[in-house]
Amino acid sequence: MLKRYLLAPGPTPVPSEVMLSMAAPIIHHRAPDFLPVIDSAKKGLQWLFQTKNDVLILSSTGTGGMVGAVNNFFNRDDKVLVINGGKFGERWTKICQSYGLQVEEILVDWGYAVKPEVVEEKLKKNKDIKGVFVQASETSTGVYHDIKSLADVVKKYDDTLFIVDAISALVAHDLRTDEWGVDIMIGGSQKGVMLPPGIAFVSVSDKAWAKAETSKLPKFYFNFKKERESLAKNQTNFTSPVTLIIGLNEGLKMLQSEGLEKVFQRHAWLANATRKAVQAIGLELYPKESPSNAVTAIMAPPGIDGQAIYKNLREQYGITAAGGQDKAKGKVFRIAHLGYSDRFDIITAIAGIEMVLKGMGYPVKLGTGVAVAQELLMA
Repeated sequence: MLKRYLLAPGPTPVPSEVMLSMAAPIIHHRAPDFLPVIDSAKKGLQWLFQTKNDVLILSSTGTGGMVGAVNNFFNRDDKVLVINGGKFGERWTKICQSYGLQVEEILVDWGYAVKPEVVEEKLKKNKDIKGVFVQASETSTGVYHDIKSLADVVKKYDDTLFIVDAISALVAHDLRTDEWGVDIMIGGSQKGVMLPPGIAFVSVSDKAWAKAETSKLPKFYFNFKKERESLAKNQTNFTSPVTLIIGLNEGLKMLQSEGLEKVFQRHAWLANATRKAVQAIGLELYPKESPSNAVTAIMAPPGIDGQAIYKNLREQYGITAAGGQDKAKGKVFRIAHLGYSDRFDIITAIAGIEMVLKGMGYPVKLGTGVAVAQELLMA
């Protein structure tokens, strides 16, 4: 028997309480008994996003929320600025270009965070930029971009929207949508909120809704104005992912019971222990600065394929982590500490890494990193 451990940055583990709530008999998405389910979900999402904005609930992966953040608020040939420091920054560029937007990019070296002053310089030189797109946590590199500092820059420009992909950062980081002035914030169900894939969440500010009135880009499924109208009636525009929304309420209830501040502290605690433990083994972190609390990207030792580490973790010890992407493929492997994660997930991950590396000929003394993690994660 090989017991499985899910330590990937998405999908993440789903608590039994959430799974059991979704095992209840299905109800109709337009029936009166579903209305309070949506009502509870939308209020819980406002709490999580730290916003008074409507938080739309879309039946899609997080990428659907990213698409909607483009086609609902912009027009063909609008100039936008994309911070591209990894595979998901690159995704912003591809989505914007697919709708005919003119994309200015700030190319950030993988493993580094964007400098707010570089964004400010771009905006000063290009007063016609209509939107700034960024990831909060760039999952491919394990880097967190400083959303507060970036928001402070962008909100100086009345005609420019600030759009944040928080799909892997939400729950792991303290993201203050209203206080900081984030116009559009996107989340996804299979990350910190501890659900299977299938729902995207999008917070939209009044400033962004005003832009929606002038957007002429084609929209049908991802039509945010219609979703907003439906949400006001405790419905979604099309068929609701009923079972997932029921599970969402249970997951939000668990997070609310823990408390936002403690949720953020837990993620920082687990992330710090992971980083310190792998460094004790002699490994380097891929992020050179501003590491994410959602996922740790780790450099493979010289002469060892990072994809092989990822594969051996899964095949030999049942630990599903993540490999590198694109230019980082073969160079890194990634361990998540996101959502339904606790201290023993990290201890298990570090033990598995040590065992795999020893089996691949890397000179590690078993228990070195585990001891560091144990010390840091003791109650």
